[in-house]
Amino acid sequence: MNRHQLVRAIKEKQSYLCVGLDTDITKIPKHLQHHADAVFEFNKTIIDATKDHCVSYKINTAFYESMGLKGWDAMERTLHYIPRTHFTIADAKRGDIGNTSAQYAKTFFETLPFDAITVAPYMGEDSVRPFLEYEDKVAIVLGLTSNKGAHDFELQQTGEGLLYEKVIRTVATWGNADNLMFVIGATQASELASIRKIIPDNFLLVPGVGFQGGSLQEVSEYGMNADCGLLVNASRAIIYAGGNEDFGDDAKEIAMQYQVEMATYLK
Repeated sequence: MNRHQLVRAIKEKQSYLCVGLDTDITKIPKHLQHHADAVFEFNKTIIDATKDHCVSYKINTAFYESMGLKGWDAMERTLHYIPRTHFTIADAKRGDIGNTSAQYAKTFFETLPFDAITVAPYMGEDSVRPFLEYEDKVAIVLGLTSNKGAHDFELQQTGEGLLYEKVIRTVATWGNADNLMFVIGATQASELASIRKIIPDNFLLVPGVGFQGGSLQEVSEYGMNADCGLLVNASRAIIYAGGNEDFGDDAKEIAMQYQVEMATYLK
Protein backbone atom coordinates (compact mmCIF):
# COMPACT_ATOMS: atom_id res chain seq x y z
CA MET A 1 0.00 0.00 0.00
CA ASN A 2 1.45 3.36 -1.03
CA ARG A 3 0.72 6.85 0.29
CA HIS A 4 -2.03 7.53 -2.26
CA GLN A 5 -3.84 4.32 -1.30
CA LEU A 6 -3.43 5.07 2.40
CA VAL A 7 -4.92 8.55 2.02
CA ARG A 8 -7.85 7.09 0.09
CA ALA A 9 -8.44 4.48 2.80
CA ILE A 10 -8.42 7.18 5.50
CA LYS A 11 -11.02 9.21 3.62
CA GLU A 12 -13.24 6.21 2.88
CA LYS A 13 -13.19 4.85 6.42
CA GLN A 14 -13.05 8.23 8.14
CA SER A 15 -10.32 6.75 10.30
CA TYR A 16 -6.59 7.10 10.79
CA LEU A 17 -6.40 4.42 13.45
CA CYS A 18 -3.47 2.01 13.56
CA VAL A 19 -3.99 -1.03 15.78
CA GLY A 20 -0.81 -2.19 17.48
CA LEU A 21 -0.46 -5.96 17.69
CA ASP A 22 1.97 -5.93 20.63
CA THR A 23 0.78 -9.37 21.61
CA ASP A 24 2.10 -10.67 24.94
CA ILE A 25 1.11 -14.29 25.42
CA THR A 26 0.94 -13.78 29.20
CA LYS A 27 -1.75 -11.11 28.77
CA ILE A 28 -4.11 -12.75 26.31
CA PRO A 29 -7.31 -14.40 27.60
CA LYS A 30 -6.70 -17.55 29.63
CA HIS A 31 -8.77 -19.75 27.34
CA LEU A 32 -6.23 -19.10 24.55
CA GLN A 33 -2.96 -19.29 26.46
CA HIS A 34 -2.55 -23.04 25.99
CA HIS A 35 -3.66 -23.06 22.38
CA ALA A 36 -1.01 -24.42 20.00
CA ASP A 37 -1.14 -21.17 18.02
CA ALA A 38 -2.20 -18.86 20.83
CA VAL A 39 -0.67 -15.63 19.54
CA PHE A 40 -1.94 -16.07 15.99
CA GLU A 41 -5.43 -17.06 17.14
CA PHE A 42 -5.55 -13.98 19.36
CA ASN A 43 -4.33 -11.71 16.57
CA LYS A 44 -6.77 -13.24 14.11
CA THR A 45 -9.70 -12.40 16.39
CA ILE A 46 -8.43 -8.85 16.94
CA ILE A 47 -7.98 -8.27 13.20
CA ASP A 48 -11.45 -9.62 12.39
CA ALA A 49 -12.93 -7.37 15.08
CA THR A 50 -11.13 -4.13 14.18
CA LYS A 51 -10.45 -4.17 10.45
CA ASP A 52 -13.55 -2.13 9.57
CA HIS A 53 -12.51 0.68 11.93
CA CYS A 54 -8.78 1.04 11.26
CA VAL A 55 -6.55 1.58 8.25
CA SER A 56 -3.32 0.12 9.59
CA TYR A 57 -1.77 -2.54 11.80
CA LYS A 58 1.60 -2.26 13.54
CA ILE A 59 3.37 -5.44 14.60
CA ASN A 60 5.94 -4.86 17.34
CA THR A 61 8.47 -7.50 16.37
CA ALA A 62 10.02 -7.79 19.85
CA PHE A 63 6.94 -9.60 21.16
CA TYR A 64 7.37 -12.23 18.46
CA GLU A 65 11.15 -12.50 18.27
CA SER A 66 11.26 -13.22 22.00
CA MET A 67 9.48 -16.53 21.32
CA GLY A 68 12.01 -17.75 18.77
CA LEU A 69 10.89 -19.66 15.69
CA LYS A 70 7.36 -20.10 16.98
CA GLY A 71 6.98 -16.37 17.45
CA TRP A 72 8.48 -15.57 14.07
CA ASP A 73 5.99 -17.98 12.47
CA ALA A 74 3.11 -16.31 14.34
CA MET A 75 4.29 -12.90 13.12
CA GLU A 76 4.50 -14.08 9.52
CA ARG A 77 1.07 -15.70 9.65
CA THR A 78 -0.39 -12.59 11.25
CA LEU A 79 1.06 -10.37 8.54
CA HIS A 80 -0.43 -12.49 5.79
CA TYR A 81 -3.81 -12.53 7.55
CA ILE A 82 -4.05 -8.74 7.60
CA PRO A 83 -6.12 -7.58 4.59
CA ARG A 84 -4.06 -5.94 1.86
CA THR A 85 -6.41 -2.98 2.16
CA HIS A 86 -4.55 -2.06 5.36
CA PHE A 87 -1.14 -0.43 5.79
CA THR A 88 1.22 -2.81 7.60
CA ILE A 89 4.08 -1.65 9.81
CA ALA A 90 6.97 -3.67 11.22
CA ASP A 91 7.80 -1.89 14.46
CA ALA A 92 11.36 -3.22 14.46
CA LYS A 93 13.42 -0.02 14.96
CA ARG A 94 16.25 -1.26 12.77
CA GLY A 95 19.24 0.75 11.56
CA ASP A 96 22.89 -0.26 11.10
CA ILE A 97 25.76 0.14 8.65
CA GLY A 98 24.60 0.14 5.05
CA ASN A 99 25.08 -3.50 4.10
CA THR A 100 23.38 -4.64 7.31
CA SER A 101 20.46 -2.26 6.85
CA ALA A 102 20.11 -3.62 3.31
CA GLN A 103 19.52 -7.07 4.80
CA TYR A 104 17.02 -5.67 7.30
CA ALA A 105 15.19 -3.99 4.43
CA LYS A 106 15.13 -7.25 2.49
CA THR A 107 13.79 -9.07 5.57
CA PHE A 108 10.88 -6.72 6.18
CA PHE A 109 10.08 -5.61 2.63
CA GLU A 110 10.68 -8.84 0.69
CA THR A 111 10.75 -11.93 2.89
CA LEU A 112 8.04 -10.39 5.06
CA PRO A 113 6.08 -8.02 2.79
CA PHE A 114 5.42 -5.18 5.22
CA ASP A 115 4.56 -1.77 3.79
CA ALA A 116 6.75 0.07 6.30
CA ILE A 117 9.33 -0.37 9.03
CA THR A 118 10.38 1.82 11.94
CA VAL A 119 14.02 2.92 11.68
CA ALA A 120 16.48 4.46 14.15
CA PRO A 121 18.45 7.32 12.49
CA TYR A 122 21.34 7.63 14.96
CA MET A 123 23.95 6.09 12.60
CA GLY A 124 23.17 8.51 9.80
CA GLU A 125 22.05 8.47 6.18
CA ASP A 126 23.81 5.30 5.03
CA SER A 127 21.96 3.35 7.75
CA VAL A 128 18.57 4.61 6.52
CA ARG A 129 19.19 4.78 2.76
CA PRO A 130 18.59 1.04 2.02
CA PHE A 131 15.03 1.32 3.35
CA LEU A 132 14.33 4.26 1.02
CA GLU A 133 15.36 2.43 -2.14
CA TYR A 134 12.24 0.27 -2.30
CA GLU A 135 9.35 1.50 -4.40
CA ASP A 136 6.04 1.90 -2.53
CA LYS A 137 7.71 1.12 0.82
CA VAL A 138 8.13 3.50 3.74
CA ALA A 139 10.82 4.11 6.35
CA ILE A 140 9.25 5.45 9.54
CA VAL A 141 12.09 7.25 11.29
CA LEU A 142 12.13 7.88 15.03
CA GLY A 143 11.64 11.60 15.55
CA LEU A 144 10.35 12.52 19.00
CA THR A 145 9.42 9.60 21.23
CA SER A 146 7.10 9.50 24.23
CA ASN A 147 9.37 7.67 26.68
CA LYS A 148 11.07 9.35 29.65
CA GLY A 149 14.46 8.85 28.03
CA ALA A 150 13.57 11.33 25.28
CA HIS A 151 15.01 13.96 27.62
CA ASP A 152 18.43 12.29 27.53
CA PHE A 153 19.12 13.17 23.89
CA GLU A 154 16.09 14.10 21.76
CA LEU A 155 15.08 17.14 23.82
CA GLN A 156 18.59 18.48 24.38
CA GLN A 157 19.41 21.92 23.01
CA THR A 158 21.95 22.19 20.19
CA GLY A 159 23.23 25.11 18.18
CA GLU A 160 20.43 24.37 15.71
CA GLY A 161 17.56 24.03 18.15
CA LEU A 162 16.48 20.83 19.87
CA LEU A 163 18.30 17.70 18.75
CA TYR A 164 15.15 15.95 17.53
CA GLU A 165 14.38 18.98 15.32
CA LYS A 166 17.81 18.71 13.70
CA VAL A 167 17.28 14.98 13.17
CA ILE A 168 13.88 15.48 11.52
CA ARG A 169 15.12 18.39 9.40
CA THR A 170 18.13 16.38 8.18
CA VAL A 171 16.35 13.07 7.58
CA ALA A 172 13.60 14.82 5.60
CA THR A 173 16.19 15.67 2.92
CA TRP A 174 17.02 11.99 2.41
CA GLY A 175 13.63 11.07 0.98
CA ASN A 176 10.20 12.51 0.38
CA ALA A 177 6.64 12.40 1.67
CA ASP A 178 6.02 9.16 -0.22
CA ASN A 179 8.78 7.10 1.39
CA LEU A 180 9.42 8.83 4.73
CA MET A 181 7.25 9.00 7.83
CA PHE A 182 8.26 10.00 11.34
CA VAL A 183 7.41 8.65 14.79
CA ILE A 184 6.12 11.39 17.08
CA GLY A 185 4.84 10.37 20.51
CA ALA A 186 1.31 11.45 21.40
CA THR A 187 2.44 12.67 24.82
CA GLN A 188 4.53 15.26 22.96
CA ALA A 189 1.47 16.78 21.26
CA SER A 190 2.53 20.31 22.20
CA GLU A 191 5.52 19.93 19.86
CA LEU A 192 3.42 18.91 16.84
CA ALA A 193 2.80 22.45 15.61
CA SER A 194 6.52 23.17 15.38
CA ILE A 195 7.18 19.75 13.84
CA ARG A 196 4.62 20.49 11.13
CA LYS A 197 6.60 23.61 10.22
CA ILE A 198 9.60 21.37 9.51
CA ILE A 199 7.75 18.54 7.74
CA PRO A 200 4.35 19.80 6.59
CA ASP A 201 3.69 16.93 4.17
CA ASN A 202 5.05 13.73 5.75
CA PHE A 203 2.83 11.28 7.58
CA LEU A 204 3.39 10.93 11.32
CA LEU A 205 3.03 7.67 13.20
CA VAL A 206 1.77 8.68 16.62
CA PRO A 207 1.92 6.14 19.47
CA GLY A 208 0.95 6.94 23.04
CA VAL A 209 -2.80 7.51 22.76
CA GLY A 210 -4.69 5.38 25.26
CA PHE A 211 -2.79 3.79 28.14
CA GLN A 212 0.10 6.28 27.84
CA GLY A 213 -2.24 9.23 28.22
CA GLY A 214 -1.90 11.01 24.87
CA SER A 215 -4.83 13.13 23.69
CA LEU A 216 -6.34 12.21 20.33
CA GLN A 217 -7.93 15.64 20.12
CA GLU A 218 -4.63 17.46 20.61
CA VAL A 219 -2.74 15.18 18.24
CA SER A 220 -5.39 15.76 15.58
CA GLU A 221 -5.53 19.51 16.13
CA TYR A 222 -1.80 20.12 15.92
CA GLY A 223 -0.65 17.25 13.70
CA MET A 224 -3.17 16.92 10.89
CA ASN A 225 -2.40 18.18 7.39
CA ALA A 226 -4.38 18.31 4.13
CA ASP A 227 -4.06 14.53 3.59
CA CYS A 228 -4.69 13.85 7.29
CA GLY A 229 -1.01 12.94 7.60
CA LEU A 230 -1.53 10.92 10.78
CA LEU A 231 -1.57 7.30 11.80
CA VAL A 232 -2.53 7.20 15.47
CA ASN A 233 -1.56 3.93 17.08
CA ALA A 234 -3.40 2.30 19.94
CA SER A 235 -2.24 -1.07 21.20
CA ARG A 236 -3.08 -2.18 24.73
CA ALA A 237 -6.19 0.00 24.95
CA ILE A 238 -7.71 -2.02 22.11
CA ILE A 239 -6.24 -5.50 22.11
CA TYR A 240 -6.55 -5.98 25.89
CA ALA A 241 -9.89 -4.23 26.22
CA GLY A 242 -11.45 -7.53 27.29
CA GLY A 243 -10.10 -10.63 28.96
CA ASN A 244 -12.87 -13.15 28.39
CA GLU A 245 -13.92 -15.27 25.42
CA ASP A 246 -15.73 -12.31 23.87
CA PHE A 247 -12.57 -10.15 23.92
CA GLY A 248 -13.00 -9.50 20.20
CA ASP A 249 -16.26 -7.69 20.83
CA ASP A 250 -14.57 -5.48 23.43
CA ALA A 251 -11.72 -4.68 21.05
CA LYS A 252 -14.21 -3.81 18.32
CA GLU A 253 -16.06 -1.43 20.63
CA ILE A 254 -12.92 0.51 21.55
CA ALA A 255 -11.71 0.64 17.94
CA MET A 256 -15.12 1.94 16.92
CA GLN A 257 -14.96 4.65 19.56
CA TYR A 258 -11.60 5.83 18.19
CA GLN A 259 -12.96 5.79 14.63
CA VAL A 260 -16.07 7.78 15.54
CA GLU A 261 -13.98 10.44 17.26
CA MET A 262 -11.53 10.55 14.36
CA ALA A 263 -14.35 11.11 11.90
CA THR A 264 -15.23 14.33 13.72
CA TYR A 265 -11.69 15.67 13.26
CA LEU A 266 -11.56 14.75 9.57
CA LYS A 267 -14.54 16.94 8.68
